[in-house]
Amino acid sequence: MIEREFKLRDKVVCPAQGVGEIAEIVEKEIAAKKQKFYVVKLLDTNLKVMVPITSARNIGMRELVNEEQIRVIMSIIAEAPPAIDNRTWNRRYRGFMEKIKTGNLFDIAEVYRDLSLLKADKSLSFGEKRMLDLARNLIVKEISISRKTDEERILKEVEKSITTHQSRKSRVAALQA
Repeated sequence: MIEREFKLRDKVVCPAQGVGEIAEIVEKEIAAKKQKFYVVKLLDTNLKVMVPITSARNIGMRELVNEEQIRVIMSIIAEAPPAIDNRTWNRRYRGFMEKIKTGNLFDIAEVYRDLSLLKADKSLSFGEKRMLDLARNLIVKEISISRKTDEERILKEVEKSITTHQSRKSRVAALQA
């Protein structure tokens, strides 16, 4: 598969940073070698990040998700996790952080789902609460920009997906009692 280069004003996702827009493509000399960079303006913070064009894909920079991928993400959020996670909170935190750093929205959806379900059973650590918020925000921001709709509508859809799973879990528990 041939991967295309990004163009000026393309919306892209930078792992663990969120959605940005290619504001410039510049050439800089580093260690006596000329190199081209994408200058990505992050939409949440207006910070600018320089990403070498030659390694943009390797670090995980990618296009926004499409509608088919969004359906998969919503189903990930609504489905039961493969196993109950009995790790300590700090090991869980490290595993979740690795998934978030990939920038892969499918992995981020798993983090959101797992932390949301864990929150329904017991209280989360401060770090886990922040991570839950980060995962939710990354999902909502990217999908809202991809669909060109407001974040509030997407937030409701995401929360409905997790609530659907939680109510299904409650019905199963009641049947087993």
